[in-house]
Amino acid sequence: MYKEYYRLAEEPFNLTPDPRFLFLTAQHMEAMNHMLYGIRMRKGFICITGEVGTGKTTLCRTLLDQLGPSIHTALILNPVLTETQLLRATLNEFGIEAMAYDRLKYMTTLNEFLLHVNSMGRNAVVIIDEAQDMPDETLEMTRLLSNLETNSQKLLQIVLLGQPELRQKLGRRAMRQLAQRITVRYHLEPMSRDETERYIRHRIATAGAAALQQRPIRFDAGAIKEIYRYSHGTPRLINAVGDKALLAGYVHGTGAIDRKLVRMAVRELKGAA
Repeated sequence: MYKEYYRLAEEPFNLTPDPRFLFLTAQHMEAMNHMLYGIRMRKGFICITGEVGTGKTTLCRTLLDQLGPSIHTALILNPVLTETQLLRATLNEFGIEAMAYDRLKYMTTLNEFLLHVNSMGRNAVVIIDEAQDMPDETLEMTRLLSNLETNSQKLLQIVLLGQPELRQKLGRRAMRQLAQRITVRYHLEPMSRDETERYIRHRIATAGAAALQQRPIRFDAGAIKEIYRYSHGTPRLINAVGDKALLAGYVHGTGAIDRKLVRMAVRELKGAA
């Protein structure tokens, strides 16, 4: 609705994890480097955690763009699977058609594929989003997958992305064998106030050329302060209140977003919740 009013090419605070809108803070860059290092150096397991809405899924999709064709990728977005379903989903993501519904056959087929990939000097990675929701038995299956290796290197790299509950789950005694294998870990914290301001300006700039805007958008210092107070630097919440604030600006016929308009947006969000 307000996109045409402001003459934006896109909505700046869309909630979908579009890598084009990725704003890399210092810690997001560090998390990305952890993942790239773990995959390229064949460390086996990488675990990235962070609170809800801190940008893990967007970071994941950006990682896929950076890996390149020499690395085969399997992205698992629904982790609530049985062990057998996880194997079948992994094979499907790698583009392999398994002819049986037997777990041993799945493992054999996957191992043959990984050996072939390795013989060509390539690598393979499974990325599991929302890994905190995985049943314990399925999480344990990832440890068994990490056993697929040659004498010198891991055939499969596994990236677990999840909320802080994943760290709690991995900290249980029953998960100690898996936890001991995770040598690359990183935890994402929410953004600072300064990063929040730069994030907002980055999203607006990415959504359309300011020179073409009929009514240039500007969030003043009071608006930024209110957004940070509400969101605590969590990107998903910043997007939610930023979107509502632009809608309020449209209703009031202005691109100057101030504290009052943000407070209106926050009240509407809290009312909806």
